[in-house]
Amino acid sequence: MAEPISVQKEPYVLELERGLYLWCACGKSQNQPFCDSSHKGSEFLPVKVKIDEKKTVYLCGCKRTGTKPYCDDTHLTL
Repeated sequence: MAEPISVQKEPYVLELERGLYLWCACGKSQNQPFCDSSHKGSEFLPVKVKIDEKKTVYLCGCKRTGTKPYCDDTHLTL
């Protein structure tokens, strides 16, 4: 199994508007933390993030979280 690329060792703290977002799971996207289809040809797929109302979210930057796409502090062990 391939390992994702850890982009940063801290979460992306974002205030997102209501909508559907695609979180990059492979770490290759140039539009982090969102997918830009750079995963094509790999085993990785983006994770859908549905936001029902405007709120602050903590999206994983190390790509190793157990609660995809949200940060679970796994980056503290890397």
